Amino acid sequence: MDRQASVSRKTKETEIFVRFDLDGSGKGDISTGIPFFDHMLTAFTVHGFFDLKISAKGDLDVDYHHTIEDVGLVLGQALSKVLENKTRIVRFGDSCVPMDEALSRVTIDLSNRPYLVYNFPADLKVIGKFDAFLAKEFFQSFCVQGAFNLHINSYYGVNEHHVLESIFKAFGRSLHMATRIDENICGALSSKGTL
Repeated sequence: MDRQASVSRKTKETEIFVRFDLDGSGKGDISTGIPFFDHMLTAFTVHGFFDLKISAKGDLDVDYHHTIEDVGLVLGQALSKVLENKTRIVRFGDSCVPMDEALSRVTIDLSNRPYLVYNFPADLKVIGKFDAFLAKEFFQSFCVQGAFNLHINSYYGVNEHHVLESIFKAFGRSLHMATRIDENICGALSSKGTL
């Protein structure tokens, strides 16, 4: 089964291309113009065992927001395209990942019901231009376009880099888990018979 999709989006603010392969080996070719975002997306790719190509150009001179949000939109569209009918997938994924002093848990339900819960330490210190608030915009866009329920809970951490990296790694692991094929499942895993 070929579980990959390519999606493009071009606006006056951004130009994004994504090729997303759910059954890869953790290879990333990621260029968004935002080095720390590339680093986080690479962590997501490696720990999710995806193959992911992202080419993004945006109005970074204005703000990072448009590029980050639109990358999330296009990734979500690619995921929806790959999992069109969600046949035989496990559906749920959950992973808890430490990164030095930080600990984050990400839980996913590929339910066709987009919803984001996003909690991070209140005393987290912003150290760069890419911060936990911009990360939230990415996850919001991804889960809405990907049509899934996403709970992100970073329990504690002081270093923003460590908190965000633990989140992105846990997200990759959780999405990997939720998208696995289980031959015991007939159709979609739902008591309603469909998602």
